[in-house]
Formats: sequence, C-alpha cells, structure tokens
Amino acid sequence: MDSKKLALLCRELADNRKAENIVVLDVSKLSSVTDYFVIVTGTSQPHLRAITDELNTRLRDEHDVRPLRTDGMIAGSWVIMDFFDVIVHIMHTDARKHYDLEGLWADAKEISPAKLKTVKAKAPVKTATKTAAKVAVKTAKPKKKKTPAKG
Repeated sequence: MDSKKLALLCRELADNRKAENIVVLDVSKLSSVTDYFVIVTGTSQPHLRAITDELNTRLRDEHDVRPLRTDGMIAGSWVIMDFFDVIVHIMHTDARKHYDLEGLWADAKEISPAKLKTVKAKAPVKTATKTAAKVAVKTAKPKKKKTPAKG
C-alpha cells in the first residue's frame, strides 16, 4: 500500500472511533524521515486507547500492515504510531495545543477532507456510470403529452 493511501486509511479509521480535529499533512517535500503525518485528537485516555486499538487491529487484520514502533501508551496523552512513510500522532487535547505540530509543520500541505471526497468521487466506475447516465438523459427524446379528444 502506498503511503498516501495508508495515511488516508489511518484518517478514516481514526474517524471511525470519533477522533476529533483530524489532519493529514504531506511532509514529503519537507522531511527526509516520513511522507505524511496524521494528527488526531482524543478526549481522554480511554479514547486515545480506542483510536490506537482501531488502527492496530484493522490495519493488521484487513491489510497486513503493522507499525514499526508504537510509543506513548504509558504517559497516556500522546501516542505515536510509526509506519515509516506515515506517522500517526494520537494526542490528547491539551498535548495537541501544547506541542502545536501543525504550527511546527506549517509549510506542509494539508490534505483537506473536501479534497478527499473529490478524490473518492473520481473513481473510474462511478465517473463512467455518471457520464453514461448524463448521455442517456441528453439523448432521450421527451414524450409528448396526450391531449384529451374534444367531443
């Protein structure tokens, strides 16, 4: 799986567990260490654990992907999952405000949710179906209304 797909999948899986303020940053032109940061907020230690477990379980079971390293479980305010080309930061609200990763990586390009929807909408099968439907509508001849006979 390429790094962009993995980053977007991590975003989706974190969203499954109601992670807040999810941000995907493309740092490939700024960092020699990784290509993407996925930064999410959890509201409590159990919430952080639930998000982490969702990522670990679903990526392992459905995609045979495991992080090279996971760190931060003991402290409970910031969990880092390192997938080499993608690093996922699962942070408590206070830690996220304090460390301000988005500010530190302000030059990184954010992949916004609106762009993600656009990418999904451009899938070949869906586009072909929509195009065929538009052509069918344009080429169909409108039916003439029958007028009642005058008697």
